[in-house]
Formats: sequence, structure tokens, C-alpha cells
Amino acid sequence: MQYRWTCAAIGAALVMGSAGPGQTAITVLGGGSAEACSQAAITGEMDRKFEALCTQALETEALNSRDRAGTLVNRGVFKLRRQDFSSALRDFDAAVKQDPKMGEALVNRGAAKIGLKAPEAALVDINRALELGVSEPAKAHYNRALAYERMGDLKAAWLDYTKAAELDPEWDAPRTELTRFTVSRK
Repeated sequence: MQYRWTCAAIGAALVMGSAGPGQTAITVLGGGSAEACSQAAITGEMDRKFEALCTQALETEALNSRDRAGTLVNRGVFKLRRQDFSSALRDFDAAVKQDPKMGEALVNRGAAKIGLKAPEAALVDINRALELGVSEPAKAHYNRALAYERMGDLKAAWLDYTKAAELDPEWDAPRTELTRFTVSRK
């Protein structure tokens, strides 16, 4: 049996979706600006003052390699939320260089690449992140769905939106995206 996937017009909403790309923040402990930056990224803050805390931590605090990479990811997340994709990408590149096995850095780098209209490159990062393991796989699948949809692979997009909704049933974004799809028998 064959199926056909169709999707409603996506326009500018594709890159950001109804809730934007899934962003994965990193927990950094130990006090100071790095921890404050981490908590703000995790709770969804958008104010630039929290991004400044990340920068302050990177410039003044003695961070181990993982916390430095995590703080770069968190600063990049604030930039993603403002759709400053190029600047966010620089932070995620630096985080991956610092810790190449940090899946969250790769997922977020993929999200920035989607924003920069480079879905093929985003897929490479997101697939690698899923191989390494991430703390929030639903966000990785959601971002991969955005990349597939940008590339015109509606079946793969639908499957990843479905997987994201399955992995995190409380998160509305994947279910909202799925409402745009119609699957019918051929």
C-alpha cells in the first residue's frame, strides 16, 4: 500500500514553525554567570541581559571544557530565539569545536542552519546529534522535520513530526505542525 503526503502552504512559518525550532539548553552548575545563563536558557528567557551573562561567564569564569561548550550553546540559544542565525551558528560551531560529542550543540547548530536555509547541512548535524544522544530527542526530531520539509521530503517530515509528538506528548509544536499534513492512500 502506498501513501501520499501533502502539506498546507508553509511560507515563512516553516523556518520558525509555530513555536520555532526546538532549542536545547545545557545545564551548567557551580554558581556564577554560567549557571545563571544556563537557568535562563532552560526557562525560555529572551532578554539580552541573559545572553550578556553567558558572555560574561565565557570571558571571566574558569569553566571546564564541558561547561564552556554548554555556555556557548546557551548563548547561541538566546540568539536563535531572536532569529540571529549567523551569530548563533558561530556559538554552536565554537561549542562543537570545544566538545565534538555534545549532541545539543549539534541539534542547535542544525536549527541555525535551517534558519539560514541550509537544510541539507542541518540534517548532517541533527543526524549526528541523534547518534550521539541528546537530552531532548523530541526537539532533534522536530528540527529534522523542519529540515526535511524545507527540502520537500514531506513523508520524512511527517514521520519526524510524529516521532517528536510521540516522544514529548506535552509539547504542542509538533502536533500543530502535523495538522498541516494530509496523508492519503494512493
